[in-house]
Amino acid sequence: MNLDLNRPYRKKLMSKGLIYMGGEEQEITIKDLSITGALAELKSFGREAKDIFNMLSESTLIDLYLPEMRLAGEVEVVEVDMHEDYLSISLEFRNVTHDVDNQLYKRKVYRKNMVAPGKILLNGEYRDFTTVNVSVDGLMIKLDESIDVKPGEVTIFEFERLGLDGEIKVVWIEHSADAGTLMGLQYVHMEKTEIKGIPRFAR
Repeated sequence: MNLDLNRPYRKKLMSKGLIYMGGEEQEITIKDLSITGALAELKSFGREAKDIFNMLSESTLIDLYLPEMRLAGEVEVVEVDMHEDYLSISLEFRNVTHDVDNQLYKRKVYRKNMVAPGKILLNGEYRDFTTVNVSVDGLMIKLDESIDVKPGEVTIFEFERLGLDGEIKVVWIEHSADAGTLMGLQYVHMEKTEIKGIPRFAR
């Protein structure tokens, strides 16, 4: 018997999930799963092979959402095989979270982990922030200073990474142990109605 001892154990599955590729959400079936990645099947893709490879040439990193297994985050496409009526896609985990508290079922939309700078007007001053995660509904941000703001306050912000600016509402606020401030923010009014690169993955 010939065993590949270097390959991580793969568990056979038939679990449904979603990927976000080329600006579109696509339903997939996970055929097997290991600690390092997964094999997914994408049926009825409706695109030519060249279109798929053009999308992957822009970025092989895509978003993955597996609610049944409570996994979400970024994966890298390492191999794509074309079959008659489906694609077989090998995925390698890059920045994936296992949600042990089952928050994926409670959230309305997917939150993408993203660390990038921005500015927000609070207490009459523009203050620098860094995002913790981003969704199509809002942001979670961190400020390096302790600041008091009341939940419900509406202010303005700028987030260059996604080309976003406009009005935003403070939903919650929490002071961190390192004298910083965490905030949950909800979009109120923006000129941009579609946020490119962030999937909804709504349940």
